[in-house]
Amino acid sequence: MSGIKNPGSISTKQARIANIARQRPDQALTPLSHHIDLDCPGKAHRRTRKDAAPGIDEQTAADYEKELEANLQSLLDRAKSGTYRAPPVRRVEIPKGDGKTRPIGIPTHEDKVLQRAVVMVLEPVYEQEFFDFSYGFRPGRSAHQALETLWRGLMSLDIGWVLDVDVQSFFDTLDHRVCRELLRERVSDGVIVRLVGKWLNAGVLEGGVKRRLSSGTPQGGVISPLLANIYLHHVLDRWWTEDVLPRLRGRAILIRYADDFVIGFELEEDARRVHAVLPRRFGKYGLTLHPDKTRLLRFGSRSEQNGPWGRSIGVESFDFLGFTHHWGKTKKGTIAVQRRTMRARFSRALRAVSIWCRQHRHRRVAEQAQHLARKLHGHYAYYGITGNMRVLSNFHRRVLFVWLKWLSRRSQRARMTWEVFSKEVLERHPLPAPRIVRSSMRAAKL
Repeated sequence: MSGIKNPGSISTKQARIANIARQRPDQALTPLSHHIDLDCPGKAHRRTRKDAAPGIDEQTAADYEKELEANLQSLLDRAKSGTYRAPPVRRVEIPKGDGKTRPIGIPTHEDKVLQRAVVMVLEPVYEQEFFDFSYGFRPGRSAHQALETLWRGLMSLDIGWVLDVDVQSFFDTLDHRVCRELLRERVSDGVIVRLVGKWLNAGVLEGGVKRRLSSGTPQGGVISPLLANIYLHHVLDRWWTEDVLPRLRGRAILIRYADDFVIGFELEEDARRVHAVLPRRFGKYGLTLHPDKTRLLRFGSRSEQNGPWGRSIGVESFDFLGFTHHWGKTKKGTIAVQRRTMRARFSRALRAVSIWCRQHRHRRVAEQAQHLARKLHGHYAYYGITGNMRVLSNFHRRVLFVWLKWLSRRSQRARMTWEVFSKEVLERHPLPAPRIVRSSMRAAKL
């Protein structure tokens, strides 16, 4: 890789692109693709998972690396000359946890590298455009930051109503024509616009049959999250900021993570007006709100939580980013928004543990313990937030029973009792206890 320079030069280029974007906020930027030199796909390759499933060409990252510099140079030449042909993505169905499945697209490794290189150039442009309430798939932003901002808003803005929105099959219904038009508003570089168009038109390979799609961008594609954010930035975020907020009588908060978003309102009148107009706004861009999963609910403000356990009559809960949000009392007796693991996420995680234990029950106990410890640490890292300890403890306890169940089935001659399991397994191979990893600011300080 002698021709690939120091990867630190990439961040310098991105800073330069960001500066140009700030200086020309209302112009479509033309000179962008020249920033994609051999350094760019080189770093894109390093950032791409090496153990990911291969695309339709069956080429792995290890195969690609055998002649890495030559492959990257060829890729760069084809991208710049317009001869690059975007291969269709391999589509597979993965379980969602509710008995249903969702399609995931698996691009080829080379396609992932080129998509990531283009994202590295486009990201600095759009990071000047995107609003602070957009969190999904953006550098330096996370789901926990979105959850924390939502929590603070619910606690401090006297939110009484929440609009819980579900965009039906968003990634499958994103309109290609609209997507290209929105991209051209800010980027007119022919190489980049042409590549994005090729990816939108590449189609999918499913069951050996190739299908071209007139809408949608594959979940699993490297560039898909950025295209989704560009699309919803125009459809929702700018509309909310420029047209909706100035017309509201009360305070409100919008938090969006990719196509998943909630809106909180101080006043019922504002909530009902937005609820009525939102389907028409999305329909204008070929999108549909799920009629059953999109709902306006009475959430109640902190001052209204006077019922048992701090709940007033008629107040509902809502789900967002894996947590159920509801009002409740803290250990000190104060009223606060509480968050617990969604039941569906709890069941899905426990089911995954059970499947793993069944499939690997004949492994050495020490190996099983190490793997389960990693699973629990990962679970606590996401769900270990203030107020969720009871559910975390329940999950830990259920994992122990699942492990005991499948260890007992290693032999048909004798079932392992809890006493034997505790003494001979848990004392030697204890699993990590539940813990709170992320703490929210005390409600009393707001």
